[in-house]
Amino acid sequence: MLELGQGNAAPAGDLIKDGGDATFMADVVEASQEVPVIVDFWAPWCGPCKQLGPALEAAVTAAGGKVKMVKVNVDENQQIAGQLRVQSIPTVYAFHKGQPVDGFQGALPQSQIDEFVSKLVALAGGEDDGGMAEALEAAEQMLADGAAADAAQTFAAIAQEDPQNAAAFGGMARAYLAMDQAEQAEAVINGVPAEIADAPEIEAARAAIDLARQAEKAGPLDELRAKVEANPDDHQARFDLATALHATGDAEGAVNELLDLFRRDREWNDGAAKTQLFTIFEALKPNDPVVLNGRRKLSSMIFA
Repeated sequence: MLELGQGNAAPAGDLIKDGGDATFMADVVEASQEVPVIVDFWAPWCGPCKQLGPALEAAVTAAGGKVKMVKVNVDENQQIAGQLRVQSIPTVYAFHKGQPVDGFQGALPQSQIDEFVSKLVALAGGEDDGGMAEALEAAEQMLADGAAADAAQTFAAIAQEDPQNAAAFGGMARAYLAMDQAEQAEAVINGVPAEIADAPEIEAARAAIDLARQAEKAGPLDELRAKVEANPDDHQARFDLATALHATGDAEGAVNELLDLFRRDREWNDGAAKTQLFTIFEALKPNDPVVLNGRRKLSSMIFA
């Protein structure tokens, strides 16, 4: 096991490697088209980095090639660290299909690191769902077809059979949201077992609930459009327009307005546009075209 910050070379092969400004596109953005890539930003003087690095390497190695890891020394590669706004170390980002999809700061215990890597494996479709695939697929189809009540019952039955099935709890919450029962959706998410409270499906449901709550306060769509047309630099009006668009089910329109807001002023309201974009991305399926196109455009702005 290697320890970061002690001058050791990365392991042989490309599962875990050293990277930097010149190789970031190839090692991370392009490589993540095939499998998720974890980027560990560290420095030789960073004590917590020496704890986190080996733990990450162990989890990546245990994943058997379903994820990769790139180590970036921020002292030697300040350009990419600046582009990704790395303000403290250790900082970890995960990339999938060329886009940043998750991350954290600071050292974590091995259990949480293993969970972080497992979430990435699941995102890439590399984990077995415990034999519930057909039932979950049927419930998702019911929800897509507008049979939200039936979907909620099916998700509930799966959750009862498998209390650790995050997809069932997340689906149940989304079904209640489809029936305009936000409080019931919140109750479902608040009642999930602690072991799966941070699972991607639960985070997605939380994001959907947050958006539903925002939708309740959304202003008249036509009035917001008129305000933005009258003053394209009215950032609050554009943000409110995106909220109203999402409330009508136009996620793509909401994302486009938020991308425009990010392009105009990425720092406005403490980076509210980027935060809201990630909330929408989290609420949708990772392979949704709105998510894929939105992440690609946001990434191109960040790396520009």
